[in-house]
Amino acid sequence: MGVSERGAGAASAGPVAQAGPVGPVGLAGLPKPVQDVNQPMCPSRGVLEHVTSRWGVLVLAALLERSYRFSELRRTIGGVSEKMLAQTLQTLERDGFVHRDAKPVIPPRVDYSLTPLGTEAAEQVWALARWTERQVDTVQAAREAYDKARA
Repeated sequence: MGVSERGAGAASAGPVAQAGPVGPVGLAGLPKPVQDVNQPMCPSRGVLEHVTSRWGVLVLAALLERSYRFSELRRTIGGVSEKMLAQTLQTLERDGFVHRDAKPVIPPRVDYSLTPLGTEAAEQVWALARWTERQVDTVQAAREAYDKARA
């Protein structure tokens, strides 16, 4: 959402009392508030946190390539614990970014892939991750200059 689309109104005080700009009509026939990540109670903050977390970015990026089984994904994403990978996958599945396909076979087989929404999010965060990789030398030089100026 662009700056011009953001409202300057207060955060929502509940489903009936709305302050600030409103968008399309919601399920209850009431106007839906415009999402503004700068507002403290905006639900988009939680979504942003999930897709930009350390493991969220790496899971989304890996799944851009292809679907993975849990153990394959864990090997692909170096350093992630089993617990953190399970939590991240569950969170991303709940948010609609990841599809979990459990096949009723023995031994059990579960494959993880991106939904269309997940693909869109993964492309965005992966572009940022790649940009970050390209800028490491510049950032390191800035850090050294900062530290030198303060020494």
